[in-house]
Amino acid sequence: MSADTNSRQVKRLADYQAPDFFIETTDLTFELAADKTLVTAVLQFRRANPNALELRLDGQQLLLLAVHYNERLLQPSEYQCDAQQLRLSVTDDDFKLTIKTEICPQANTALEGLYFANGSFCTQCEAEGFRRITYYLDRPDVLSVFSTTIIADANQYPYLLSNGNKVADRLLAGGQRLVRWQDPFPKPCYLFALVAGDFELRQDQYTTKSGRVVELAFYVEKGQGNKALFALEALKRSMRWDEERFGLEYDLDTYMVVAVDFFNMGAMENKGLNVFNSKYVLVSNNTATDTDFFNVESIIGHEYFHNWTGNRVTCRDWFQLSLKEGLTVFRDQEFSRDMGSATVNRIHAVQVIRTAQFAEDASPMAHPIQPQQVMEMNNFYTVTVYDKGAEVIRMLHTLLGEDGFQAGMRLYVQRHDGQAVTCEHFVQAMQDANHYDLSAFRRWYQQSGTPELRVQRSYDVHKQQLTLTLRQHTPATADQATKLPLVLPIRYQLVDGERSESGLFVMQLQEESLVFTDVSATALPVLLEDFSAPVRLLHDYSEQELLRIAKAASNGFARWDALQSCWMLWLQQYIQQGGAFHLPEALFELYATLLNQPLPDKSLTAELLKVPDYGTFAESFPQIPVDSILAASAAFRLQISEHLSKALLQCYQQHSQAAAEYNEEAVGQRALKNRCLDYLSMHHGDSQTLLEQQYHTASGMTDKLAVLKASLHSEHPVFESLMQHFANEWQQDVLVLDKWFSLHAANPTEQVFDTIAALCQHPKFSWQNPNRVRALFHAFAMQNPGQFHRLDGRGYQLLTQTLLLLDPINPQVAARLVTPLLSWHRYDSERQILIKQALRQLLEKDGISNDLYEKVSKALAG
Repeated sequence: MSADTNSRQVKRLADYQAPDFFIETTDLTFELAADKTLVTAVLQFRRANPNALELRLDGQQLLLLAVHYNERLLQPSEYQCDAQQLRLSVTDDDFKLTIKTEICPQANTALEGLYFANGSFCTQCEAEGFRRITYYLDRPDVLSVFSTTIIADANQYPYLLSNGNKVADRLLAGGQRLVRWQDPFPKPCYLFALVAGDFELRQDQYTTKSGRVVELAFYVEKGQGNKALFALEALKRSMRWDEERFGLEYDLDTYMVVAVDFFNMGAMENKGLNVFNSKYVLVSNNTATDTDFFNVESIIGHEYFHNWTGNRVTCRDWFQLSLKEGLTVFRDQEFSRDMGSATVNRIHAVQVIRTAQFAEDASPMAHPIQPQQVMEMNNFYTVTVYDKGAEVIRMLHTLLGEDGFQAGMRLYVQRHDGQAVTCEHFVQAMQDANHYDLSAFRRWYQQSGTPELRVQRSYDVHKQQLTLTLRQHTPATADQATKLPLVLPIRYQLVDGERSESGLFVMQLQEESLVFTDVSATALPVLLEDFSAPVRLLHDYSEQELLRIAKAASNGFARWDALQSCWMLWLQQYIQQGGAFHLPEALFELYATLLNQPLPDKSLTAELLKVPDYGTFAESFPQIPVDSILAASAAFRLQISEHLSKALLQCYQQHSQAAAEYNEEAVGQRALKNRCLDYLSMHHGDSQTLLEQQYHTASGMTDKLAVLKASLHSEHPVFESLMQHFANEWQQDVLVLDKWFSLHAANPTEQVFDTIAALCQHPKFSWQNPNRVRALFHAFAMQNPGQFHRLDGRGYQLLTQTLLLLDPINPQVAARLVTPLLSWHRYDSERQILIKQALRQLLEKDGISNDLYEKVSKALAG
């Protein structure tokens, strides 16, 4: 165990105390140099607690040069400074501190605070990165008005950017340049941003609903400007949508986006100056897939929507993170539904919940959307806080309706604009605006785990009455043993011949009944339409009934969901019969109908035709049968390809001429065509020409990558030659090359280990670049279950050695990569032993980061 274990402290929501001091204004001056940057912070303080006599400022990896108190230089004996804090006694209620520090951005490989990478300066301050820039009250409930002056070499860094509006720009002696920015809106320091570099600039304007003209500016790598045009248009669509749907208008004169290749997250919503991972800005038909385009539009929207739900109204403390993230994910999901296939977008959101989030609930890292304690704040950025948080917001929307939800939003913003608040403030605004009692609903914020909703049916022939007995139960989680009943909004549809009845049933008790009268004995209830509550539904449908729903339900999500349940039944039968299982003829009939007469929403058709992936199958088992799932998946795909080869080829050919543009119709055609291609690739002898022809004539990256994925999944011999051609074609484009890295890492053969070792020596691979690391090792651990979960432990050891190497470089990335090792208890005894050995190996490493230590120690304790 690490020698510094005793120094690790757990932070608890229950221990929250309001700040003793506030910072009214923050005036920062940066004299930039990669090896030595000087930071001067002029801070105007106001005492909030009259009994507070000591000021404690957070600081990390700083060299303190000087402290002035109201213009007087303090002597070292007048303050205490250690690796975490600057402390001094104060007697005035209002006072000014001037703090001068020195930092080394180029040594900052953690990419937190101010860092220098790939020739540019950049910041990332959420959650607690600002303390790496200067000594400060680094907490979200301290809001200050920021002014920022940046001084740097004019030729080397022609663009010097920060939050707010530019108020000065002039040349200085010695080839230096000074630019000053002022942000009129008080903000916490986690929303501070600074970027300095030489970029290509793409500009546009947006006129708000009130007639204000906003200057839009995208700063990207030289030569990549055309790839930012889609993101620029997506920003304008986001601004318009937020005005029309939520009545929220942008509030500054300028909105800037900078795309950088070295970034830990997807993007960051810093006020007026968003910093994006370049993969979520730079797209073109040649270099990006339809999924890439979707992600760019979604994340551009997400960060823009934060301007009100996160920036103007922000979090009191980090335990309230879902206040901004759950709400903003809901908003970006609604935006995406309006921009494309609403049904498929909902399906994809639900898949995240049922796989990653349900798995988190079942792991030692289980926590509510409002966590109660944490060691490392960076570990709060979870699918529970974000995606389950969005589902909780969606349930509020379902309960209150669109008008009621919007009334609650208006009251929330009106009450709390310019404040740092809690999840409770949001729920209270919803309650007050609608006069709707949400006291029981609040349990969703404090209670962890995945509720199980069990449904039993009984039919009274004489009364022609169908009764559904609903029982809810939330199993104990690693952090909570006792669970209370939750409020479950259950959307339903009753399928009864020509008759269809829809409605909403709100369940609040542990057991309740839903009764339908004047219905036939064959009436089928479809529950949780559009996944109206994030629960695991346990029902007694037969295979035939599920297939009826898949054919007859009016709701597209319900049709897809019924098929998912069928697949779980068939997987269980495959395992019980030792692999001697054949898919039912009724499925082939349904699939033949879909292939011959696709639905108007071709993206949905493609989803209906898909065999669930490994992660989806795995979540239906308390203990995951790795080998059986992999064998069944391959057998199912092969049976479909053999039974429907003619219909698959015909459908493929009918949809092979999709337009190259990114729009809903073209995306649907490509999705359907490439679903057919994936099945057709199973026949190695017949499919090589088809694969090579699509690869070499592809009009965009979606079709080209579909060939590579199909040949990889089917272990087609053409895979290696096409991958070599791909590498030769795209070796200069690192974002495209990331796709190549990931495909190699997902190779289901033992060759993958030698390939990964070779790719670590590739000239474009860098341990300091999160995109490169994730492209290789996240893909291996999450997309290659056969090799990762090898019974000789080789896969676990590869990830362990990677984490030991990566943790000293970038703890955040290491802590995210460790996730597949945390749920060791969900595997067989042999694999459990191997995974626990790997976890102990990590824990015994001296100097392991808090990020990694917290997750590994919790996993082993569980």
